Amino acid sequence: MGIVIAIVVILVLLVLVIIGMYNNLVRLRQKVKNSWSQIDVQLQRRFDLIPNLIETVKGYMKHENEVLTKVTELRTSWASASSVAEKAELDNQLSGALKTIMAVSENYPDLKASQNFSELQQELQNTENKISFSRQFYNDSVTMYNTKLEVVPTNIIASMFNFKPEELFKAESDEARKNVKVDFNN
Repeated sequence: MGIVIAIVVILVLLVLVIIGMYNNLVRLRQKVKNSWSQIDVQLQRRFDLIPNLIETVKGYMKHENEVLTKVTELRTSWASASSVAEKAELDNQLSGALKTIMAVSENYPDLKASQNFSELQQELQNTENKISFSRQFYNDSVTMYNTKLEVVPTNIIASMFNFKPEELFKAESDEARKNVKVDFNN
């Protein structure tokens, strides 16, 4: 009788440990999804600022239509991107296009003096900071989740319940690793 009780207690404890590990994996996976949503929100905020930026600079940058068209195309492509990798690549391309606009704006003193342009510059700078923080939080969450998928004994539970690793948000090129210049006061 004592052996049966000991076996039942061990089985109950084992089930509780498995449930605890499973729930921890679910919480970490949800944290990854939430942190990706935060990146998505900030990137969408930046994309929402783009029409105002384009309208503001359009009158000044008559010879820079190629850059403005590229930014508009990237903004449109955002809606059809579905994976982290696709959105990261579009983000990298957009950062490069915004760098070009910022660099070209130096050639237009009237544009640099525009209050609307100055306000947009500040909004973009704030948004870039939020995007940076959101990327870091996402990558931290993904790293914690992916590590949990690989360590013993959680890796056994993860494979039993088909938990899959998540992608990190990466800058794919040397150009994308550079900061976007949004300071128009130089």
